[in-house]
Amino acid sequence: MLPDPLDPDRFLADLHALRAIGASGSGVVRRAFDPDDVRARRWLAGRFSEAGLEPHIDPAGNVWGLGGPLLIGSHTDTQPEGGWLDGALGVVAGLEVARVTPGVSVVSFQDEEGRFGATTGSEIWSGATTLEAADALEDLDGIRFGTAPQALPPTGDFPDPARFTAYLEAHIEQGPVLDTTQDTAGVVTAIVGLRQVTVTLTGQQNHAGTTPMRLRRDALAGLAQAQIAIADHLRNVVTPESVWTIGHVTLHPNAPSVVPGRVRFSVQWRDGDRDRLDRMERAIRGALAHVAAATGLTLDVSDTAGLPPTTMDQRLRETLAEAAAVHAPGRWRHMPSGALHDATNVARVLPVGMLFAPSIGGISHDFAEDTAEDDLVTCLRILADAAARLT
Repeated sequence: MLPDPLDPDRFLADLHALRAIGASGSGVVRRAFDPDDVRARRWLAGRFSEAGLEPHIDPAGNVWGLGGPLLIGSHTDTQPEGGWLDGALGVVAGLEVARVTPGVSVVSFQDEEGRFGATTGSEIWSGATTLEAADALEDLDGIRFGTAPQALPPTGDFPDPARFTAYLEAHIEQGPVLDTTQDTAGVVTAIVGLRQVTVTLTGQQNHAGTTPMRLRRDALAGLAQAQIAIADHLRNVVTPESVWTIGHVTLHPNAPSVVPGRVRFSVQWRDGDRDRLDRMERAIRGALAHVAAATGLTLDVSDTAGLPPTTMDQRLRETLAEAAAVHAPGRWRHMPSGALHDATNVARVLPVGMLFAPSIGGISHDFAEDTAEDDLVTCLRILADAAARLT
């Protein structure tokens, strides 16, 4: 079923050409709408055109290569210290498949990595949020999503989801399973759900030399206690597959000789079960309330943002599995995704399927992220075979 003439060398050359835009050591820095992201998106539009696809930039900064009804894609923006394959693999693999398989369109969604929100471009396109609501999102420097697209003016409106019949996304695993088991490919069964809140603990800013320890209302001490309390409150709620993280932290005034008066931090949790996500939220909010009461700090918790658990389409899973059995016999597996992907949003409007390639050492969201070229090519062959079966 593999289309001809699929060109692995051309595919790898495109991956490395994209890697060079925003290169930083072994990794890449292309934050949504920054100059290198814009350069990469314009480069991609040019490659779409050369492949016979219609290049199209929508008002959210998503870049499309419009062709047939099978949509393949991912994203090309990165984390602040990003790897060269996270997202890029799926877009460039889609481009190579579109070159040799009639009936394929390709997309690079914008802001998947969350400079402004999280999976923002696919959220807007799928109707999970509106462009007007997204325009109010701000990055950590106060730049609004609504003004950032001026760096990449749209060439038209959003493509109608009704023109597509299904969506495939190839991606690196970003975890250790395939690398540990020495499997070459993973056919994704489901993507976990995610919830996130922003927490502010406010105490009393004061002199670090003259304020006795017993009289301090130290916001940072509250954060330290919150980390412990959240783990304790979640103990009887979670499974070994559940995860939670205190990530971004902002301390005020963040000075050596001042007792911190305010700390702002994110709490994120993920699980494949919607009910468990709800119970984790109740436990986390309860833990934070307990810490605030015990420390005398004022607590503010934002509304909850997130994405639901998403099951992959059965037909697309079976098609990817059939292709994997041909190109990686005995070296592939069914598996869930612990990372979020644009496929979660696309599933609101289209059947979706996902394919994983191994991540060396399970490392991602880091300059050290990498995958063996043989595994990248195997992923391409499986994707191309599946696309041929679907078109």
